[in-house]
Amino acid sequence: MGVFNAMSVNLLLIIILILGGFQESSLVVLVQARPLLSLSSRPRPGDAAPFARWMVSHSSWGVLNTIADDLGGAPFGNVVSFSDGQPDSGSGIPYFYLTTLDPTASYALKDKRSSFTISEYNIGTCGKKDPENPSCAKITLTGKLNVLDNKSNEAEYAESALFAKHPEMKDWPKDHNFQIFKLDIENIFLINWFGGPKPLTPDEYLHTSLNKLSFTM
Repeated sequence: MGVFNAMSVNLLLIIILILGGFQESSLVVLVQARPLLSLSSRPRPGDAAPFARWMVSHSSWGVLNTIADDLGGAPFGNVVSFSDGQPDSGSGIPYFYLTTLDPTASYALKDKRSSFTISEYNIGTCGKKDPENPSCAKITLTGKLNVLDNKSNEAEYAESALFAKHPEMKDWPKDHNFQIFKLDIENIFLINWFGGPKPLTPDEYLHTSLNKLSFTM
């Protein structure tokens, strides 16, 4: 089934290339714009921990919320890129490459309380469903946003993970004081089907092996 889906996608792209007059470079951009994942690679909604790890592993950005002290303590949401490692082998921990020239990092250095929200819609496996439809999953990770010691082994791992998923980060201005942050997860809110949020603890989430996922068919 998975092979058939992959062949169908490739055939469709070739037809687009021929009929639409695409250049090869345009086809590469089209493929890279959104992950071409089939539903056969999606864990069953009932397997909360594997599903949550799958979502985080295959996502590349989300909305990071921090506490804005200059806005009376209001939550401030910002679109940010992130990585937890390579797809299907990540740690489950979101890492961020942030500058204090942006409010998010500045707020986090004053108040570490944060939350990070990801939608399955951006992975490309929701079809025509609205992002708010419960069967198009969403996850919010809440905890503390901490800056890493840039000489630590974890910072080295995080930088490798971030630059692999977001290559242009390597060329961002060195004088902008970019630092690597991690979200230490304390609570998980996951909606991936009807019936309310799935019970899921950080321990269950972090100790789920991505090599033992059960998939939908």
